[in-house]
Amino acid sequence: MKLAIGLVSFLLAIMAAAQTQTISNDATYTVQGATPKREAVLRRQIQVMQPSVLPYRIRFVPHWQYVYAAKMYHLHVPSGMGSKMFTHLPSRSVFVDEDRYLGEEWLGHWMAHELGHLATNSVREEDAEKAAREYRIRLRAAAKKTQTSSQLLTNLYFTY
Repeated sequence: MKLAIGLVSFLLAIMAAAQTQTISNDATYTVQGATPKREAVLRRQIQVMQPSVLPYRIRFVPHWQYVYAAKMYHLHVPSGMGSKMFTHLPSRSVFVDEDRYLGEEWLGHWMAHELGHLATNSVREEDAEKAAREYRIRLRAAAKKTQTSSQLLTNLYFTY
């Protein structure tokens, strides 16, 4: 009975998050529960990373729902590590703990790791990190390029 009540609560919370879902023609995945700004940042980061496998959905959920999903999917967290984001490989879903969100740079760093799990189709952290290295290199190169472009524009603006 407790499981049924918990499952209904979980599904109701997901349905609320799904109402904010945005489907874009430029990608084959949905982002649920994120603010429009956060979704735009995430989509830009994923586009820059060019992962070999895209998730079907990325869900930003409150902490209680994140903990519940982690238990339902039997998430194994290595000792000494915390979890603020995880990937459920069979459904190609990425869950992000909204209450522990730490900014755009954090999002890109750890989304690269989760996309690494999808690219390698492996639950092993080492495999995911190996794939994530390439994605993070692409993110840093894009950030450096953007920073250089904005510095050029600033210099042009102040010289005239």
